[in-house]
Formats: sequence, C-alpha cells, structure tokens
Amino acid sequence: MVMIEKIRLHKKGYESVLSPQESAILGVLWNSREARVRDIYRILRKRNKIALTSVAVCLDRLYKKGMVMRQAETGPGGVHYIYSPLKSKADLDRSIVENIVDKIIYNFGESAVSYFNERFSKSRRAKRRGI
Repeated sequence: MVMIEKIRLHKKGYESVLSPQESAILGVLWNSREARVRDIYRILRKRNKIALTSVAVCLDRLYKKGMVMRQAETGPGGVHYIYSPLKSKADLDRSIVENIVDKIIYNFGESAVSYFNERFSKSRRAKRRGI
C-alpha cells in the first residue's frame, strides 16, 4: 500500500495526495515505463521551469511513499538510479482510495462504516431504478 500523509481535498486527482511535480513525474514514468533522473528532467523542463535536483528529490519522495521503484546502475559518472512506477495507474488509484478509506474508518470508526453503507445502498437502489 502507498503511504499517504496529507490529503488536500480542494485539489483534483493525484495532486490531492502528491505535489504537482510528483504527479508530473509519475505521468512521465507511466509513459516511458522507466527513466533516469536526467531523462525525466529533460521531459519536464520543456513544460515547466524545474531544477534537476528537484526532480531527484521528488523521485526519492515517491520511492519512500512506495509509488516508484529504483535500480542502481553504474556508468560514466558513477552510480545512477533507474526509476519505474511500482504500480499501474489503476492500481495506484485503488491503493490511494484504499489508504484514504482505511484512515477514515480508523479515525471515525462506526460512523464512517455506517455512512459508507448508507451511501452505497442509495447508489445501488438508484442504479436499479435507472437514475
């Protein structure tokens, strides 16, 4: 499961749980499957002004959150990390939702469970009636 520390409900999509840079980096990794810090930097700097070190820091954060994996590669200039997404976009979506719902249930217990039951029974009834 991914590690979610903050939820910004006023933001949409991944930016509700990630920084804009982290979201953009994940997008690049889903498109390229794997990349080095410099490769991601070259793609992102075309869209926004961003520093190479910022990309490296964001990738390290994503690694610590369990959203990307990295492999060390030795080459000219020393050791470089090759990053790849740990989960598909659909699997990450599910993991984020699961993490958030688990935290809601942990913090609000029976009230949260009762609300979810009511909410989803209304949805099922509406679907059966074709609403």
